[in-house]
Amino acid sequence: MTGQRARFGYTPRAHTIDDPPEQRRVVVVGAGLVGLTLAIDLRRQGVPVLLLERSDTVSVGSRSICQAKRTLEIWDRLGVGEAIRTKGITWRIGRVFHGGGEVFSFDLLPESGHKMPAFVNLQQYHVETVLHARFAEFGGEVRFLNTLSAIEPRDDGALLTIDTPEGPYRIDAEWVVSCEGSRSTIRSALGLGFVGETFEDKFLIADVKMRRAEFPTERWFWFNPQFHDGQTSLLHRQADDVWRIDLQLGWDADIEAEKHPDRVRQRIETMLGHGDFDFEWLSIYVFQCRTLERYVHGRVIFAGDSAHQVSPFGARGGNGGVQDADNLGWKLRRVLDGSAPPGLLESYNEERLFAARENILNSKRATDFMTPKSKTSRLLRDQVLTLAVHHPFARALVNSGRLSLPAHLGGSRLNTPDDAVWQTGRMGPGSPAADAPIRRGAADGFFLDVLGDRFVALTTDPDAPPSIMVGSHRVDVVVLGRDVTDPTGLLSERYDLQPGSMILFRPDQHLALRRRQTDVAALRAGVDRALGREIPA
Repeated sequence: MTGQRARFGYTPRAHTIDDPPEQRRVVVVGAGLVGLTLAIDLRRQGVPVLLLERSDTVSVGSRSICQAKRTLEIWDRLGVGEAIRTKGITWRIGRVFHGGGEVFSFDLLPESGHKMPAFVNLQQYHVETVLHARFAEFGGEVRFLNTLSAIEPRDDGALLTIDTPEGPYRIDAEWVVSCEGSRSTIRSALGLGFVGETFEDKFLIADVKMRRAEFPTERWFWFNPQFHDGQTSLLHRQADDVWRIDLQLGWDADIEAEKHPDRVRQRIETMLGHGDFDFEWLSIYVFQCRTLERYVHGRVIFAGDSAHQVSPFGARGGNGGVQDADNLGWKLRRVLDGSAPPGLLESYNEERLFAARENILNSKRATDFMTPKSKTSRLLRDQVLTLAVHHPFARALVNSGRLSLPAHLGGSRLNTPDDAVWQTGRMGPGSPAADAPIRRGAADGFFLDVLGDRFVALTTDPDAPPSIMVGSHRVDVVVLGRDVTDPTGLLSERYDLQPGSMILFRPDQHLALRRRQTDVAALRAGVDRALGREIPA
């Protein structure tokens, strides 16, 4: 009952504990979604990176299955977005049920003109297999069955002790990134604890391979269903005819008894109305909404579940971790090559801590609505669900796990304030770039492909130069009408482009600056600010 997993061989160690420590610039600990994404991003930028993994396989079980649009865009920038989308199950419709009837449905991507869909469901082991292959294409080094057992931080790096089947050895690393997950050895070794809450609510995850499935490719969530009285349930389709089923259990549930396959089969047969399925994976989890108070501790950095934890409902864990890696990769590379000051990494701490707190807030609100703690709270929730059947205003109050959205980093110190009023709502400095169809020459494409992973200025000024140097940084200038055209008008609409407008994008495709008229001096100052040159080390 473990799903399909790729296995990798153990690489014999090159050093022993008696040898001088091996010298490394960057060591990433943990080869899950987050560690692999970061390692690929660093390696493709030319940064030598070593990836350590305590197991010899990809993840056991489906785990993080809902890959959000922003995460897909990040992976597309790394060259694997299309492979993940093709293998996965694309969906955009969610349905909410109460008792035996439907309350309402919702569309997660109500507008057109995006390269990537709202969500793709794909088991984590499949995603990790794709990411491993991509890392290998860049000559990336992964050491399997290498378990970090001790860390000694210092001002200019950290000394790591690594256990292997042949015995331990040591690595002297300039930078260490913990992507180990919720049971981070590095976090424990540094004595760092989470702040937040762990709830009593328990949920059963069952991945089942159905030979007979009569459900559409949608997200179905039930409050108080007839097949699971008084609790909540969730159904999702994954690749390979595997379906994810989540069933809420009581606070006093016996975990070992609830995980017994006979007990689980009885529950799921009641839900589906048949027993024509096989188990792929079973697990029980509890809601956790917790974070470290800082993600950067000298030369040791935390990302993903090593840094923060949220409940699975809303798909905020894995997606938030991948966005950590996206935020960190370009910053760490520029600190390493000396083109940005160390203070730039403080912006990783600030921006991703803000994003984590936003995810935790949404996750806690979902927990409170889904699992009311008193009769009064349950009565209020059920009344909201009843109203929502006929009254759209009540639907905004229904929370079955608000699905993952990227953080809008409007308060970041890397942003340059606007010089005028723009009509794009939240699409201001700090916002992730919005995609739109474009045309380059005779080829149709999408705007995010034009941005890539470098500083880019978009302008409507036909006299703008093709590029501008800011110190050692080259800023490519994309002129609408000269370099790209806007066949649908969506690019101009989504960015509120007017004659002369100029927008600067960071390498992680977040907006950094907007000006109503192209201004080279302002652009240079905006790049300096986006590189953290105003943030103390």
